[in-house]
Parts: sequence; structure tokens; C-alpha cells
Amino acid sequence: MSPYVYLGFIAFVLLMLFVDLRFFNAEPHVQTSKQAGAVVAAWIGLAVAFGVGLAVVQGAKPAFEYFTGYLIEYSLSVDNMFVFIVIFRYFSVPPQYQHRVLFFGILGAIVFRGLFIVMGVALLDSFEWIIYVFGALLILTAIRIAKGTEEMDPESNPILKLMQKRFRTTSRYHGQKLFVKEAGRRVGTPLFLVLVIIETTDIVFAIDSIPAIFAITRDPFIVLTSNVFAILGLRSLYFLLAGSMTKFHLLHYGLAVILAFVGVKMILSGFHIHIPILASLAVIAGVLATTIFLSLKLPPKSETND
Repeated sequence: MSPYVYLGFIAFVLLMLFVDLRFFNAEPHVQTSKQAGAVVAAWIGLAVAFGVGLAVVQGAKPAFEYFTGYLIEYSLSVDNMFVFIVIFRYFSVPPQYQHRVLFFGILGAIVFRGLFIVMGVALLDSFEWIIYVFGALLILTAIRIAKGTEEMDPESNPILKLMQKRFRTTSRYHGQKLFVKEAGRRVGTPLFLVLVIIETTDIVFAIDSIPAIFAITRDPFIVLTSNVFAILGLRSLYFLLAGSMTKFHLLHYGLAVILAFVGVKMILSGFHIHIPILASLAVIAGVLATTIFLSLKLPPKSETND
């Protein structure tokens, strides 16, 4: 793939983010469900249009790889929203400031995931056996998610402790500002701490999600584009679903099954046993649909006990 194609895609993403920040979210406000739904639909529409364009230009196989990767990354990104909720509640972030910190958080996530993709491609090209390590990592992560041991506790986060110890911070919010001057010194606001925690937790999530898509394709352009499109609409999806996330109480089981399936697929590929991409897409979509359906049909245990 030509470097100009990568530059063109990155320029397009930056333009879309600029438009979003400059014209739709310049002032702090609480995004309504209607607004969030429209933005989510727009990003999904762009992602689908890109996949269709990929099919026209490069053929069906790269397009199906892209859609499968997009579905994996999107489902794993949804899991991030549970973490967002915990972080925002812990820091008591006013709703009107949440969009701005998520904007910069996702911008940073794109940068870090790009670096992870470059590293992943380099590792797989240099050490073919690393594919077994990636596969095992995904299976272990699936087990942790299924057991419910992926809980996030901001208070015990070592990065937060380091930031509070090494950097001057204020306990008061100052609008959407990340830094302010107090007593002639530049200090970080709670919003800055929130941004740091969101960035570090996304790095942890990326360690799981990037190997997952390498089980689908080794094409760095497809890996990059599916990742970016999956996380671009995450902010608005958060505002759309934040109030009803408890309804999807079985989602983590579905994500565990998907990660385990992808991990096994990756290990099998090392033995030259390849699961067809259409079969992979069907399994992943089927697991997600089943998990969401059962979550909505079956009440959480707490409600059942009541």
C-alpha cells in the first residue's frame, strides 16, 4: 500500500475530528441521545462506505477482512465504555465536560494503536512464533473477562498515584481546561488526571485488541483502518448507551468467547490451519447478536434475586 494512501486516510480522520470539535462540540454541553445516535450512525455509515469502497478497489477478501476486524474492534471498544463510566464517576466529571476529555482520549488512542500496529507487524515479520504468544494472550484475556476479573479501580491505579505524587494538581474543575495557573504555577486539573487514566487504560485494552485483529489479517492498512473506524464513534456511543449499560450485563461473556475464538484461530494459523474469513465473521456477529439478545431478555442476577 502506498504511503500516500496512509497519509490520505490520516488526513481524512483529522479533518473529521476537526469538524467534530470545531463545529459540533466547540462549547461544553451535554450530548443528547438523539445527537449521539446521529453521530454514531454517521460514523458507522462512513465505516461501511469505506468497506464497500475497499471491496470495489481491492476485492471481496480484503473487504471481508476489514469488516471482521471492524466488528471485533468495535465490540472490544464497547467494553471500554464500562471503564469510562467508572472513571467519570470516581472523579465526578460533570457531564458537559466528558465529551472533551473523550475527544482527546480517543485522539491519543489512535496514535498509540498506530504504534502498536507497527510494532505488531514488525514482530510477526521477524518472529513467526510470536503468533502463538498473541494467541495465548487472547485466550488468557478471555478467561479473565469471563471470570469478571477485569474490573477497574481508579483509586489503586499506579499511574494515578504517580501523577498525584509527581505533579501538582488542583481538586477543582476549571471548565474544560486541562491545566490552569494557581499561585503563579501551572497545575493540572482533575480533567487532566481523567485524560491520563483513560489513555493508560486504552493502552491496556490495545494490548488485547491489536493481537486479535492480526488473527484476521496481516495487512497493516486494514488493521489500522478497522481500528480507527471502530474507536472514532466511541464517544457518541458512550453518550447513547451510558445510561443503559447495565442492560448489557452478559456482554463480557460474548467478548470472552470472541477473544477465545480469535486466539484459537491465531494459534491454528501457525499450524497452517485457516478458518475461512466468512466463517469467522459469522461466528463473531452471531456471538455478539446472541449475547445482546440474551442480555435484554434475561434480567441481571440482582434483579432476579429481588
